[in-house]
Parts: sequence; structure tokens; C-alpha cells
Amino acid sequence: MKNTWKWIWASIYCLVALAGCGSGTSKSEPGKPSLPALSVNGTQLMNAAGDTVVLRGVSYGWHQFWPRFYNASTVAWLAQDWGAQVLRASMGVDLDSACYVYKPEAGIECVTEVADAAIANKVYVIIDWHSHHLRREEAKDFFTRMATRYKGVPNVLYEIFNEPVDDSWEEVKAYSVEIIKTIRAIEPDAVILVGTPHWDQDIHLAADSPITGYTNIMYTLHFYAATHGQWLRERADYALRKGIPIFVSECAGMKASGDGPLDSAEWQNWLDWMQRHAISWVAWSVSDKDETCSMLFPSASSEGNWKEDDLKEWGSVVRTGLQQEK
Repeated sequence: MKNTWKWIWASIYCLVALAGCGSGTSKSEPGKPSLPALSVNGTQLMNAAGDTVVLRGVSYGWHQFWPRFYNASTVAWLAQDWGAQVLRASMGVDLDSACYVYKPEAGIECVTEVADAAIANKVYVIIDWHSHHLRREEAKDFFTRMATRYKGVPNVLYEIFNEPVDDSWEEVKAYSVEIIKTIRAIEPDAVILVGTPHWDQDIHLAADSPITGYTNIMYTLHFYAATHGQWLRERADYALRKGIPIFVSECAGMKASGDGPLDSAEWQNWLDWMQRHAISWVAWSVSDKDETCSMLFPSASSEGNWKEDDLKEWGSVVRTGLQQEK
């Protein structure tokens, strides 16, 4: 999300770190494959039978700020009550002293807790390298570990760079090829999501110079409806016409800051556009920060089973929309 890298949360880090990932829950283990394998054909995501697949779901917030929600109980609740078909485990990479580069095992614990539970609950999961900056060697090490752990498990998708900010497409492309090579050396088939410059809005640049030589690659587009309107849809239409497969791995209905009122009309325009093009989407985010895009109030239990008064307006909008698709 635009400008999230500027958040100053120093007074909160110590408090949230005490909660830990999976707090109060038993550890889950990687399960057996429970869903059809996905592949990319043209601009479409498909299953083994050749049917077009459109996944809809929700993203967890940065793991280091909200580790209390990274557990098997919330995964089960989001899958069963909300009807989420895909969950995104957003591992914060390089924002603060509690992020992955300083505390890698804590990040891996959060991600694997959600991923293992998603497998058990028969939903897809995106393992998200939630960074705004290039960190090639750290990413290669992380995705080597993840691809080894989840090799052959069709539930798992890999998002290898959340939102490039200052890097050019040439730089992001070179980085992406290296990470794709790393994953493909272990996991030949899993769908890999590639970020694009300027908070995943410059998808037209990838359309003009796409990655070649690899299959099952999609490119991510992020939007916040009160900021990103028809101009970004037209940019995405251009990419689709050039054969670029798109996955909306982060989206919401307010401004790109994550705050301000919901723009319901523009959110519906985006929903209609994604449905028309059979594009999967993931809404941001399972968190309880004092902002519009955090779906929960602080009263929300760490274990799920949330009541109506635990949900902010945005949480209710997303939950209702997902339930209608069940």
C-alpha cells in the first residue's frame, strides 16, 4: 500500500511482538495436497480441467504488526465463515526492527502458520514477500525455504515482490528472473506473482517487456478505489490486450493511504471490471489499526469468530461480498 513504508510504529512493536504468531493455537503441519493445481493459460488462471479460476479472498496485514492474527483459528474462520478462497500471508521484510531481515524465524513462523492452516482448510494461500525495496539475496534464501517446504502442494502461490516503489521495471524484472529461477529449481509448477513498479500500478511497463522463458507467471496490480480509477483500469486493459495475465493481490475501497471514506461506486466499478476479465483479487487487510483499510476493531479476538461489532465498515463490505460468492 502506498506510503506504508513510512509508518512510524516504534511504540507498538514491543507490544505486538509479545503476542507472537499462532499464539494460543496448536501448531499446524503441512498437509497433503487438497486442491486442484493452478496454471496460467494466456491471461487466465485455470485448474487442471482447463476451467477458468477466479480466486477471491483477504490479505493479512504486516506480520510484525499483527502477529496475533497469524494462526490456524483465523484461517479457519476466514475460510468457513467469510468464504475466502485465498489468503495472503504478508510477511513484512524490511520496515522495522521486528521485520524479516532482523527476525527471520519469526516471519517464517507467521507465514507457515497461515499457509499450513490454509492447506488444512482447503483454500489457496499466497506467500507474500511484503517489501518495497529490492533484497535479492534475502529473498532467494526465503523462497528456497518456502519452495522446499511446500514443493508439490498446489494450494501455494508465491508473490515475490509486494510493491516496488523506486525501482525501474528493468531492475524489478532482473530481480524477478533471479527469484523465479530459485523457486523453479525446486518447485517447477507453482504460480508465481511478479510485482510491477510504482506500487504495482505500472503494469503497462511489464506488458511492453514481459519476462520470457517461464510458465505460470502472473503480474500483480494493486488498487485503492478512491485513488485509482478508470485510468488504471485502462492501463490494465492495455496489458491484457498484450497477453499479460493479471492478479490483483491487494485492493481496497478507500484512498491509497489506507484511510478516508470508502468510495463504494468506484469499488463496484473495480469489482465489475475484475469479474468481466475473470481476475482474482485479495482485499487488504486483516488488522486492527486505526485506519479505514484495517478490517477489524481492537476488540476482535485473535482467534477469529468475529461478531458484527468487531468489524469495521470495510470488513463488513468484504465479508458480505465474499459470502455472496460462496
